[in-house]
Amino acid sequence: MTTSGNSLIPPRTEKKKRTTRTPARTLAARAADAALEKKGHDVVVMDMREVSGVADYFVVCTGDSELQIKAIADAVEDRLKTEFRERPWHKEGYEHRQWVLIDYVDVVVHVFNEEKRAFYDLERLWGDAKSERVSDEAGSGATVRSGEAPSEEAPVSGERTDV
Repeated sequence: MTTSGNSLIPPRTEKKKRTTRTPARTLAARAADAALEKKGHDVVVMDMREVSGVADYFVVCTGDSELQIKAIADAVEDRLKTEFRERPWHKEGYEHRQWVLIDYVDVVVHVFNEEKRAFYDLERLWGDAKSERVSDEAGSGATVRSGEAPSEEAPVSGERTDV
């Protein structure tokens, strides 16, 4: 992965712009739902707005195999393209499928295998960020609410459990 300062992704620049005006929170929620529909687990949405200028939200999840990691990443891309006409600004990791990163400028989706997720431990690295763990049982058809920040009143999807 590319390193830039304290981040593992390229920094925002004048050239790095989103293609739509869909709220970042909505994109993060729908990306989390897409991951759950492909049986991704340990899904966490991190609100990065107060701790980093890199992105507004990180969506972090785990897949159990290279094939599942690819399926999760493809589902996220398909969902955001179909529903919002949103295309990634940058993608990495599709070749090795141990950590796929999909950068939508304001939302960055990280799909890890167990080993890479434990090694990079983004939740600890960005421990000051507000985080919301999304219930693995939420699955397809989960109700998505697009509030401004993770909170009891505005869960990303399914049942909220604090990290």
